[in-house]
Amino acid sequence: MATTKKAALQGRDGGALAAAQKRWENDTVLPALEKWPERKQKFENLSWIDSGRLYTPVSSRRDASQVGFPGQYPYTRGIHPTMYQGRIWSMRMFSGFGTPEDTNRRFHYLLKHGESGLSIAFDDPTLYGLDVDDPQTLGEVGKCGVNVSSLPDMERLLRGIPLDQITSSMTINAPASMIWGMYILTAEKQGIPCDRLGGTTQNDILKEYIAQKEFIFPPKEALRLVTDTIEFATRKMPRWNPISVSGYHIREAGSTAVQELAFTLADGFTYVEEALKRGLDPDEFLPRISFFFNAHNDFFEELAKFRAARRIWAHRTREVYGAKKERSWWMRFHTQTAGCSCTAQQPEVNIVRTTLQALSAVLGGTQSLHTNSYDEALQLPSESAARIALRTQQIIAEETGVTDTIDPLGGSYYVEWLTDRMEEEANRYFDRIEELGGVVSGIEKGFFQREIQEASFRYQSDIESGRRKVVGVNYMTSEEPPKVPPLRIAESARNLQIRRLRLLKKNRNEKRWQAAMEELKRVAATPEGNTMEPILAALRVGATLGEMVTALEEVFGRYRESSMF
Repeated sequence: MATTKKAALQGRDGGALAAAQKRWENDTVLPALEKWPERKQKFENLSWIDSGRLYTPVSSRRDASQVGFPGQYPYTRGIHPTMYQGRIWSMRMFSGFGTPEDTNRRFHYLLKHGESGLSIAFDDPTLYGLDVDDPQTLGEVGKCGVNVSSLPDMERLLRGIPLDQITSSMTINAPASMIWGMYILTAEKQGIPCDRLGGTTQNDILKEYIAQKEFIFPPKEALRLVTDTIEFATRKMPRWNPISVSGYHIREAGSTAVQELAFTLADGFTYVEEALKRGLDPDEFLPRISFFFNAHNDFFEELAKFRAARRIWAHRTREVYGAKKERSWWMRFHTQTAGCSCTAQQPEVNIVRTTLQALSAVLGGTQSLHTNSYDEALQLPSESAARIALRTQQIIAEETGVTDTIDPLGGSYYVEWLTDRMEEEANRYFDRIEELGGVVSGIEKGFFQREIQEASFRYQSDIESGRRKVVGVNYMTSEEPPKVPPLRIAESARNLQIRRLRLLKKNRNEKRWQAAMEELKRVAATPEGNTMEPILAALRVGATLGEMVTALEEVFGRYRESSMF
């Protein structure tokens, strides 16, 4: 019926509408252009998709009846029937710096000011699986996140936080299974069994090779570790999301919105296929796979990206992977505003950028949101800057009225056309990735890296030429230096952490530690084994993050990326 109606519209009604639009262009637009020429020769978004002058009911290949309803397949308009009328998104501010105690104090501060979930940022030594006493950590401990080398560090980080009452998101990838193990055992010491824990480990190793570059092991072996965590969570932790497939870092590396959409979903398809090879039922693990997207400056492009992502994921999980349950078709995602869009020049203006980016995520139907602080380009956020960022979300939720109705921009001729176009462009990328032999093969051939490099170069060239304006950078500039209260992390954080690590090693039972490390290596060398149980066992006898990474490296090797230039 809908197809017949659409055909009729495109036929009789569509022809009349096209003729009326042509008359409008000739009789109204052209005379106006003689007086007021258009500002630019070409209007295009950040994926270089041309924007037409006007959109009408025949612009989209779907009419209103085909767009569907919230809470119904394919979820273009949202995964929940009432969306924010029923529940506001989780306000989850990304936080971490210095010692575990430093970050623990910030967690309690944010929870007191209305944050509804933790989002833990780890420093570079932790992200690379290095113990704090490794010489490579000099100058990096606690500078871009919190330092965690051991189970006692995790206990300090989460002290006083009821882990069965709050969910946590942990941005950790290459050593994710080990950091997750520390979280599980910290809860266990609080008397909380793992099946009562809710939260997310990012654990998206494929995007590390594509964009962020914080990898340790070769891609195939690292993918095996991710699959181990998916299997463990499926069997024992029904409330935990073992992976958050992350487009955020792909976008921060310089990709377009289309590339972010396509590469992120392609990574997600790969994780699903690996879990299916492991023999897992899609309806058991798909509801626990979540996503993480960037919200950049082009308002309509971003919300169309989110709508297209839900539709693509729903179709793939139902039609290709054979999932039967609705929750398996849902794409649940966290959004963070674009750190790469924040400027060191006139940093207060970043509050405006962040607000509009956050609004696009809300109108796009996000389940969770982080808003960047205005001092993002200069340092880790100060308390006052983090509070303003959190208040931004609270104002959107409580004062703007955008949460009072569901998908208020659904049915917009332009939004529906752009959603269709984003889906079409993503599907073209999926075909190219399949021709390359899949995501891992594409990584090894440098495909993703080259695509992002070219997009990043083109975007930066547009800014330097003045073709794209950035307020404060190449447009409406000011010589006045930024006035931002500094946040400094002293090297004393590293010294304290080293002393703690040495004490842990001194007091542990060496015989039990050695046996646990040998068992971890044995299971890692067994393709059908799952490494989670031996990781937990090693942590219980005092193994450190760096020691477990070194043990796995003896089995898997270490990855060295070839130059892509």
